[in-house]
Amino acid sequence: MEIFSGNRLKDNAPALLLLFISLLCSCMTAKSSSPGIEASPDLKAHSFELRQEVIRVTDGVYVAVGFGLANSILLEGKDGLVIVDTMESAEAAQRVKAEFSKITSKPVKAIIYTHFHSDHTQGAAVMAGKDTPEVYCHALTLSHLERIAGITRETTYRRAMRQFGSLLPEENVINAGIGPRLDFDEDKTIAFLPPTRTFSSDHIEIEAAGMRIVLVHAPGETPDQIIVWLPEKKVLLPADNFYRSFPNLYAIRGTAYRDVMLWVKSIDLMRELDADYLAPHHTRPVCGRELILETLTNYRDAIQFVHDQTVRLMNKGLTPQEIVEKVKLPAHLAAQPYLKEYYGTVEWSVRAIFDGYLGWFSGNAADLFPLRMHEKANRMAELAGGGERLYSCALEAFNKGDYQWALELSDHLLNLRPKDERYAVLRSSALRALGNRQSAATARNYYLTQAMEAEGRLRIGTMKVRQADFLKNIPLAAFFRGMAVRLNPDMSSETDTVAGFRFPDTNEAFTVHVRRGVAEIRPVFPAKPEISITVESTIWKEIASGLRNPALALFKDVEKEGGIIKIIGFLSLFKEE
Repeated sequence: MEIFSGNRLKDNAPALLLLFISLLCSCMTAKSSSPGIEASPDLKAHSFELRQEVIRVTDGVYVAVGFGLANSILLEGKDGLVIVDTMESAEAAQRVKAEFSKITSKPVKAIIYTHFHSDHTQGAAVMAGKDTPEVYCHALTLSHLERIAGITRETTYRRAMRQFGSLLPEENVINAGIGPRLDFDEDKTIAFLPPTRTFSSDHIEIEAAGMRIVLVHAPGETPDQIIVWLPEKKVLLPADNFYRSFPNLYAIRGTAYRDVMLWVKSIDLMRELDADYLAPHHTRPVCGRELILETLTNYRDAIQFVHDQTVRLMNKGLTPQEIVEKVKLPAHLAAQPYLKEYYGTVEWSVRAIFDGYLGWFSGNAADLFPLRMHEKANRMAELAGGGERLYSCALEAFNKGDYQWALELSDHLLNLRPKDERYAVLRSSALRALGNRQSAATARNYYLTQAMEAEGRLRIGTMKVRQADFLKNIPLAAFFRGMAVRLNPDMSSETDTVAGFRFPDTNEAFTVHVRRGVAEIRPVFPAKPEISITVESTIWKEIASGLRNPALALFKDVEKEGGIIKIIGFLSLFKEE
């Protein structure tokens, strides 16, 4: 079964062998072992960095590494505890909570979210236990959580499952780059607690559990990022502005532009603190003032180098692809173990920086109105001498180990004939071969997950929020913003209907005006609605999230005007396909 090992097929191997092997593998369940799964030796060695352990950094500071994607950090004070970041799910948090309980039984007085990413926020209720801690974060954190929950949840979830390899068979996952694995999928439990105290200034100083703690707004991997500084202990918690990998200046799961020079500025701020201990929220702590300063300096220099060289070449008129081929880290930076490309990559960063300044257009007029995918596929087949000849060329590329070209040609083939199993086999085989070569865990996991999708062994659905308690913490406005982007344009192309929604328990109201393919949302009740719905906010959130049957709810739990058939027809315009 050489094809899945990344080894070259023998030149005279028939195409049927390729088909046979993939069909054999496709008969296996998603949890079974896939033959020949290999990995970069560097990536395998990196797993030692992510081994599971609670590390005592200094007196009263403990870091739980390797229990999930992120670290949770325990700060022990005189009369209580502060937990900084809370893991990605209740299940992951329970493992950490059990370890922390072996250290101390003091009550949890405060929880701090360093930023909105789910691997830092979704285990808070477990960490709090029966205690009622204050929950701190930056004022921007909630708006980012609401955007993910209400607008981009489906695509972000699907792409995150690929990036982190969460749905791959366990034996196929080497690690996730900054943690051993993301312990989250649609069956896991969200245990989020809403913040009780936020701040929008540059920094605030708090006292919790008898400790003086400084929270500093330090945008980097996210705009809401805060670092945590313990001045008496000289301990710096850098959030996700530092971890032992080249930084994820762009995440392939899909993110808004990360302002990389703000990231550099935040690292400069951290350098000025002269910390004795650096406890990241991914990977292991760094100890010693000189080593920390050297590490942070190299880290910020790597980011600035990629930024500056991208902009320099951009100003010369080069396209993103041309710039990618030229920008490489200097040898003294590339040699640092904490700048190896286990999570982020220089190439993806170059593309993101270009797009952040200039948008999607490369500057090459050929990219303004490119051929549609099916048309381009037809032209490629014509150049090759027909579809079968194009397939032969793709097989030949694969057999020679030219896996990227084989993958690109498979895209054209599948555009021509989406249901041809031979083309899907070729695509999945090329994806596996490319995945096996990657030292970036994110790239490896994405390739291997899409290989399983191409084989029909895996279908990633949409993320379903199954916990009603979690829904209570999401504002109604987020659900209505989500409605607008779920409107079916074909079904609503001739619709002009105004609907009003009232929520007596929160004293809120919304207008949803569907106007020929667009849903205008306003936070007021309309003057002359054609249909109206009055319902408790929690019930509506459960309907919108699929936790409650909408048809039954309309008859049982909802006050309505305008006719049941018309209301059902209106709501069906927003139904996910």
